Amino acid sequence: MSRRLAVPTAVALSFALVASASAAPTKTVTKVRTGPSGTRFYTPPSPLPGKKHGDLIWARTLTGAAVAPGAASTKVVLYRSQGVDGKADAVSGIVSLPKGKAPKKGWPVITYAHGTTGIADQCAPSRDVAGTPVHPYNAYILPLITRWLKAGYAVVRTDYEGLGTPGAHPYLIGSSEGRSTLDIVRAARQLDPRVSTTTIISGHSQGGHAALWAAGLATKWTPDLKVRGTVAFAPAAHLEDQIPLTSQLSTPGGGLSGLISDIVRGIDVGYPNAGVATDLTDVATALYPQTLTACLPELSQPASFGGLAPKDIFKPDADLAAVAKLLHANDPSILTIKTPLLIDQGAADTTVFPTFTDQLAKDLAKNGTTGLTYTKYPGVDHGGIVVAAAKDATAWIAKRLK
Repeated sequence: MSRRLAVPTAVALSFALVASASAAPTKTVTKVRTGPSGTRFYTPPSPLPGKKHGDLIWARTLTGAAVAPGAASTKVVLYRSQGVDGKADAVSGIVSLPKGKAPKKGWPVITYAHGTTGIADQCAPSRDVAGTPVHPYNAYILPLITRWLKAGYAVVRTDYEGLGTPGAHPYLIGSSEGRSTLDIVRAARQLDPRVSTTTIISGHSQGGHAALWAAGLATKWTPDLKVRGTVAFAPAAHLEDQIPLTSQLSTPGGGLSGLISDIVRGIDVGYPNAGVATDLTDVATALYPQTLTACLPELSQPASFGGLAPKDIFKPDADLAAVAKLLHANDPSILTIKTPLLIDQGAADTTVFPTFTDQLAKDLAKNGTTGLTYTKYPGVDHGGIVVAAAKDATAWIAKRLK
């Protein structure tokens, strides 16, 4: 999420929410298929090429607003992953390489998971266009990406399952986010063998949630990757404690109501048999299709969900406890992470409240997570944390990559 996503309400929800195992880059360069231009790039061939999750389908040079300054090359890629239905699917993302000669063992790679942009395909970071309402929600992270490129790291950025590619995005479904975030590293190594297996995971807001899930899944999902640490900026957590509070909010919710609409769609995609959409009021039901066609800034407007009070989104008799249970199943607080972890949180954040991040840190420690560092930055808001913590986080990463 960008700084424009902070929700100034007294109560808000905390979200916004290869194949080679060798450390040395191989000299064999796999021939990379060039993908079609325009939006056709995001429609995978059938049958889906490749055999394993992380296999590269195709790539092409990326230009425009999504390119971080300072990269020697930037490619948009399409790669295999696994969808929420357990079947192989295609996910898109961005691979940026630093300038200069790669180290003997290859460039360490940071896989970055983005904050909430929306669920519609045009909200995907790799499709970003300057001047669109969603552009600030994507562009705010570019200075941090540039900092990492200048430090000599390759940086990869997944769009997530169903965001840009066929199917709907399972927003805040942890396993889906985590797999997408990890598999793009494998794809990047097939794209360019100078990308090493030495990996740092990072993300902000929704992406902080995704980064934590990737860290929790990495040992079993991508054992070939050498994860040296994870940096989660203001990660979305404990949503199950907050959804019931929506019934108490009687003024138009703006960005908060927009986020709630995406959460409902995410649960609907991840758990289609749960029937969560049937809990929506008639007015919310009429607006619900917009979650598949509009990005978060449009959903937050008065003509969309932003014009609804949170209490008017769900029916009075809706089983919010059942919704909370599904959110809990995807909450990072249930994870155990065995690699070093840094959580950075703004103390003035009104989107991901520090109280919930405090609890998340305690939960992770209780679960057996080791090597956890939790840092709070006074006076820093939600979007501002990636700026305020950039220097410290990069220094933390450098120590783990020595």
